[in-house]
Amino acid sequence: MNSDGCTLTPREVQSELDRYIVGQDAAKRMVAIALRNRWRRLQVEGPLKDEITPKNILMIGPTGVGKTEIARRLSNLARAPFVKVEASKYTEVGYMGRDVESMVRDLVETSVNMIKSEESQKISAKARKRAEERVAEALVTQEADLNPEMREMIVHSLAAGELSERHIRIEVADSSLPMMSVFSNAGMEEVGFRIQDMLGSAFPKKTRQSEVTVAEALAAYEAEERERLLDPDTINRLALERAESGGIIFIDEMDKVAGREGGHGPEVSREGVQRDLLPIIEGTQVTTKYGVVRTDHILFIGAGAFHVSQVSDLIPELQGRFPIRVELSDLSRDDLRRILEEPENSLVKQYQALLATENVELTFASDGIDTIASVAAELNGKFENIGARRLQTVMEKVLEDLSFHAPDCSGQSIPVTADYVRERLGDILKDDDLSKYIL
Repeated sequence: MNSDGCTLTPREVQSELDRYIVGQDAAKRMVAIALRNRWRRLQVEGPLKDEITPKNILMIGPTGVGKTEIARRLSNLARAPFVKVEASKYTEVGYMGRDVESMVRDLVETSVNMIKSEESQKISAKARKRAEERVAEALVTQEADLNPEMREMIVHSLAAGELSERHIRIEVADSSLPMMSVFSNAGMEEVGFRIQDMLGSAFPKKTRQSEVTVAEALAAYEAEERERLLDPDTINRLALERAESGGIIFIDEMDKVAGREGGHGPEVSREGVQRDLLPIIEGTQVTTKYGVVRTDHILFIGAGAFHVSQVSDLIPELQGRFPIRVELSDLSRDDLRRILEEPENSLVKQYQALLATENVELTFASDGIDTIASVAAELNGKFENIGARRLQTVMEKVLEDLSFHAPDCSGQSIPVTADYVRERLGDILKDDDLSKYIL
């Protein structure tokens, strides 16, 4: 795998996604191409580069089939800022939901945190060294058995972790005053940012003496030194660039706002949301507390079940902003079985790791996994189809007793067989009403 996620070939991207997501090859293929096209655009020289815009993707499929997971894993591969929003939140209380521009501000905030984390790693050694020198100075000043000539030896001891439990007094920020929070409504997010920024600069930070261990003092001083070494202007500039050229915004529940204006009723609100989304997706400027960001090259991935409404129910202008459409298939019993076993973060591995902390060895027989997958597939077909999320419900019920009694089963090996699964689900599966509410 290449060191930079953006340089992965489409085949490599799909291969990486296969490690965590079962099936949905068409969707993986589309996002892999979209990611590669970003790299290709950056290689284009001249003014044509600015004219090449991302081809936004609309994923169509029921809940729990991997739409969000594909987008999230893609952003991790590309080390790209990523936010997920629900289109329906912009219709809350009539049409007094959140301002649609808030999704871009959230993206920039994520980008800033990513850049700050990356830059912090680069200067971590320097910040640690400064923190050790400050702690050594505090020890020399406060401890009678230490003198300035011993400073180098103290720094060496600190680096070796030999003085971690020793107590010293340091100046720490006083957090006794409550932080004023601004409740945000539609269009109020940026106002809240500015009020907090102004208040933060108007009142100097207060400090107080506190007695802590050397380990705690090192952590506090290292955090302070990192803040001092980081250049806010550089971080903001890099964050805006990354959000503009590499950001991914995942807009879920697009089907919930599908509808044309009928003159009254909720359709008015739905079309209003669509029209507000248009300029963001088409390309506009959004003011954030870190600067102005353009949305022209942000990749938008829309998603929705579109069971009741259709993609054609979206206004034509918005349909045109999602030229690539891919339909994700329902999960079959075989898909559910593979989801239980194959991904690197599979449910089987998660439960085994959880119970291993109680010194309980959990093993899953092949017929046990088959039965769990069959039950989940049957329930999805009989009741609401919630895709792979049904596996979590079934697994939790199967392992409920074991999870409760695990501290008393230390040192034991518990095999999960078909009989084990049926024994714990038998009564529930026989009663449709009970199955509906429990599984």
